[in-house]
Amino acid sequence: MKSTTGMTLAAASALVLAGVAALPGTAAAQYPERPIELIVPWGAGGGTDATGRIIGSLLEARLGQPVNVVNRTGGSGVVGHQAIAAADPDGYTIGIATVEIGMMHWQGLTELTYEAYTPIALMNADPAAIHVAQESPYATLDELLEASEDGQLQASGTGQGGIWHLALAGMLQEVGLDPGIIQWIPSDGAASGLQDLVAGGVDLVACSMPEARSLIEAGRVRSLVIMSDQADAIFPDVPTLQSAVGSDWEMGAWRGVVGPAGMPDDVTATLVAAMEEIFNSAEFQEFMAGRGYGMVWAGPEEFRQFMADSNENLGNVMRAVGIVQ
Repeated sequence: MKSTTGMTLAAASALVLAGVAALPGTAAAQYPERPIELIVPWGAGGGTDATGRIIGSLLEARLGQPVNVVNRTGGSGVVGHQAIAAADPDGYTIGIATVEIGMMHWQGLTELTYEAYTPIALMNADPAAIHVAQESPYATLDELLEASEDGQLQASGTGQGGIWHLALAGMLQEVGLDPGIIQWIPSDGAASGLQDLVAGGVDLVACSMPEARSLIEAGRVRSLVIMSDQADAIFPDVPTLQSAVGSDWEMGAWRGVVGPAGMPDDVTATLVAAMEEIFNSAEFQEFMAGRGYGMVWAGPEEFRQFMADSNENLGNVMRAVGIVQ
């Protein structure tokens, strides 16, 4: 039979342990207590993959837990974006959302919109630009737009209804022209569109400055305008659309970190603080600048509004070119 003293000591020990567990910060494990999965909705080797992997590496160092970057491709971005939205909202599955989240539902590919996510941080934005071959007769955007009025010009840079197609169509609509007056020739992406440009197959290409950088520096391509309110950091002599034709139209590709809708505020706050540290770090700044990727910071509320505005602008342009389903 146990002694009364032994029972008392055991009970006292239990009470002490219970009291310690009840102290603030000790009742529950602190996030994160296990590895985090970061989903990239696009394939390995691309710009989104590269951005996701530098973020994952720097996030791992700051949170003290492994961050596993997983490429979930397919369905023109639907598969990966769906995987992020469908995950448990506990902060252990997050991902890189891209501009396509404001396009896919208008095309009838998915019902997902930006509202399916907890916005954490916008980290990157690359505005569209208009490029011509070095020997092109068009020295300015005005000259190009004037030449486009006969309906004979052809452009490329992505598939039909892709972001660069929509950027060009929206710009044309914004300056009072038919958004389809320049015929769009679909391509597998900016690289193949640019090769077609220098070979004389099309008259212009719409894509980001980083995508055209090597051909610009090689003297084979000239940039007529950038669809941004700020000049490009690497090519500051390229006019903004406002300075070229007085238009405030802006459109481009972007990447940001999101989680599933409904994440706890404290978990979100931890991730936001880590992302802001990453964005301001020398490692991230040097990585992005070295590739010519645009760096833009927006926290949760600004990022949510940014996605809402992007969604509306994309829907308007897609209606104008007849690709809303």
